[in-house]
Amino acid sequence: MKKHSRKGLLLVTTGAICWGVSGTAANKLFTLGTLDVNGLVEVRLLAAGILLLAIQSLRPRRRQILGIWRDGGSALRLIIFGLIGMLGVQYTYMASIRHGNAAVATLLQYLAPVMIIVYAVLRRRARLTGRDLLTVPLALGGTFLLLTGGSFSGLAVSSTAVVWGILSGLAAAFYTLYAVPLLKRYDSLVVVGWSMLIGGLALTPIHPPWKMDLLLMPQESWLILSFIILFGTMIAFWFYIESLNSLSPKETSLLGCLEPLSAVVTTVFWLKAPFGIFQWFGAVCIIGMIVILAFGGDQSSGQENKQAA
Repeated sequence: MKKHSRKGLLLVTTGAICWGVSGTAANKLFTLGTLDVNGLVEVRLLAAGILLLAIQSLRPRRRQILGIWRDGGSALRLIIFGLIGMLGVQYTYMASIRHGNAAVATLLQYLAPVMIIVYAVLRRRARLTGRDLLTVPLALGGTFLLLTGGSFSGLAVSSTAVVWGILSGLAAAFYTLYAVPLLKRYDSLVVVGWSMLIGGLALTPIHPPWKMDLLLMPQESWLILSFIILFGTMIAFWFYIESLNSLSPKETSLLGCLEPLSAVVTTVFWLKAPFGIFQWFGAVCIIGMIVILAFGGDQSSGQENKQAA
């Protein structure tokens, strides 16, 4: 890792830890029956989006808040990013948690680096390296152990959770790649803040926020929701996107390896979720895959750089 990338490394690992722990917090919130998936995703996106744009309004480049909408191409890309990227990764991830648990949902989401490698190969016609040929089987084998518990007789989590988890991985890959052109022109607070508002507003016709009884929530639920909004949404996504200014999309995706680790640890030790020995082996395989890709010496999948599709 080059010296100029150390800031990006710190940002992405901090964001990843916050994101992983927030997944477990969301799992707890669902267990308490306080909010459903629609309500949680909507509240966290709207609240965090408003907070991020408020912070940007106090910074020197505050004019970017409205300036991004004056360029047709940037505005269209921002809307697509907000709907498919931000809302897509948030909703699919939370839905996977709701039907499974935070550990499985997060680990499935971290198939995104493999998806980015496949995209790079197909898009740029780059050759797979020896490192890729090692890490892809690790990812697939780890996923099998994670989902089946080492048994072919059935899945250790529901098929619904698996589908949402894989979709979350696809959304995370899109999210990571699609944001780069916007970041070349606008501050990360502007991009992330507006994309969160767009994603949150898209849910309002389906799930009107004024019909939620947020004021009646118990104190424990409020504390958990506040953590999810401030740390698991605002800081996590802001730092993740900001890291793309000094790291490539694949590096940012891969260096988030602390997210699945933090999700697994907090799910097992805080929520006391069952996690068998084969599932631990699966978790180690997937995390190992991420670490190998992130810290290996050669370039994977050809010339993987900061360009996005």
